[in-house]
Amino acid sequence: MRKKLAAGNWKMNMTPEETGRFIEDLKPLVKDSNADVALMVPYVDIKTALDAAKDSNIEIGAQNMHFEESGAFTGEISPVMLKETGVKYVIIGHSERREYFAETDETVNKKVLKALEYDLIPIMCCGETLTQREQGITIDHIRKQIKIGLLNVSSDDIEKVVIAYEPIWAIGTGVTATSEQAQEVCAAIRDTLRELYGEKADNIRILYGGSVKGENASELFGMPDIDGGLVGGASLKLSFADIVNYDK
Repeated sequence: MRKKLAAGNWKMNMTPEETGRFIEDLKPLVKDSNADVALMVPYVDIKTALDAAKDSNIEIGAQNMHFEESGAFTGEISPVMLKETGVKYVIIGHSERREYFAETDETVNKKVLKALEYDLIPIMCCGETLTQREQGITIDHIRKQIKIGLLNVSSDDIEKVVIAYEPIWAIGTGVTATSEQAQEVCAAIRDTLRELYGEKADNIRILYGGSVKGENASELFGMPDIDGGLVGGASLKLSFADIVNYDK
C-alpha cells in the first residue's frame, strides 16, 4: 500500500523568520495526519525549517540541486551540501527550472542519479504544455520525460524515486486538471514504469501537482494512481493542513 505524500513547494517565498513561524503553526494541524508531510523550502530557509520541524512529522526538502559534487558553478548547491544539512527530499526538473533555467531531460537524469547516490529522495517532475495537450501528444511527451529522466536508475533504487506529474497549464493558473485527466496521465506513467521496472512500479509514488487545494485534494488523492500532491501556492498557507488531512 503506497502511503500518500503531501509535499509543499514554496518556490521563491518565505524568509527564514517566516519559515520558523509557519512551521511552528503548522505542526499541531498536521500531527495526526495519515499522509507523509514535506516542505520544499528555499536554500536559505533549510536550517530554520529543519530546526522548527524537529520532533514533528514534517520532513524538509530542497527545490533543486546540481549534479556535480563541487566546482565552479556559481550560485549552485551540491548534493554533498544538501546531504549534510539533513534534508530528505529534493525536487528535480520542475517545469519552472526547465523553462527559466534551460534544464533538459538529460540534466534531470544526471540529478536524479546523483540524488540517489547521496540517499536523497528525488521528486522527479514531468508535465505537458497546453499546446502539447491540445495536439494530443501528452502521453508521448510524458513517456519520453520518464524514460530519459530515469535512464540508468537501477531496479534497487527505483522505489526511492517519487514522480510528480504537473500539467504546466495548471500550475499557478487556478485551473486544475480534472481528476479523470490527472488519473489518465498518472496511469500512463505507472504503465511506463511497469515497462521499465516490472511489478516494482506498483510501489512508486506518483504525485499530482497543479492548483491542488483542500477542496479538491480528497477527490484527486482518491484516484487509483495518484499518491498525493506536489503543492505550490496552497502550501504557503496554514490551510495546507486541509490537503495533508485530505481524508478527514
